[in-house]
Amino acid sequence: MFELPLQLIDDFLMNYHVGHALLLAFIGAVGAGFAVNRSVKVLGIQFALFGLLFIVTPSTMMPTTFLYLGIGLAVIGPVIAISAKE
Repeated sequence: MFELPLQLIDDFLMNYHVGHALLLAFIGAVGAGFAVNRSVKVLGIQFALFGLLFIVTPSTMMPTTFLYLGIGLAVIGPVIAISAKE
């Protein structure tokens, strides 16, 4: 069986932080939610919830850029959810 040395995995993961993981989860959730439902209202709710998640994550675990992304998503999400016709 093929095994990677732990130092190689550690060197790869040291370049990333919680903000990157949340962003990857956000992109995956939006893609999956839109593929399954095709509902704009669900998309708006996902934007708002991930915006709140970016906001409440401690700033010591990620750069402030992701905080600004969270504020933007928390503002845009309810607007999208309310303006949806579905």
